[in-house]
Amino acid sequence: MSRIGKLPIHVPAGVTVTIKDNVVTVKGPKGELVQEVNPDINVTLEDGVIHLTRPTDDKNHRALHGLYRSLINNMVVGCSEGYKKELELVGVGYRVSNTGQLLDLSLGYTHNIYLQLPKEVKVETKSERNKNPLIILESADKQLLGQICAKIRSFRMPEPYKGKGIKFVGEEIRRKSGKSAGK
Repeated sequence: MSRIGKLPIHVPAGVTVTIKDNVVTVKGPKGELVQEVNPDINVTLEDGVIHLTRPTDDKNHRALHGLYRSLINNMVVGCSEGYKKELELVGVGYRVSNTGQLLDLSLGYTHNIYLQLPKEVKVETKSERNKNPLIILESADKQLLGQICAKIRSFRMPEPYKGKGIKFVGEEIRRKSGKSAGK
């Protein structure tokens, strides 16, 4: 058995899970998510606990078993608690602001970067004096949230010499010393 796949998923109160024709739908206070499951993987819901089983120990079935268990668990956690990621802009003159779902990034290029975020993601920006600007993103969909964070981060990746760029709060950037002084 897959170590991850065999673990049960406990459905918290306030979250409803429906399984119909290999489609798992999770509804909760934070939103609604839908995931189509491979027909080979059997998903059952009993007494508020979701179990996933696979037909054989084939390599592909083992991989799908753990994958779908993780995806469904992320859906349950997202619909009940939600996910939150914070990005920090490190660099002189780097600014961020938002108007609704439109993110306006000023990252030292000759132009500002505008990014329209999907309605499933809540965005908030903080700019305090003598502190790095923050982008706070919240969503029920972990996959979408990670994808958007990666997109924002790709506009100005953290560089190892000065540490400038967009990074996650708490992320350690491995620094390089640069050119060594004359020998």
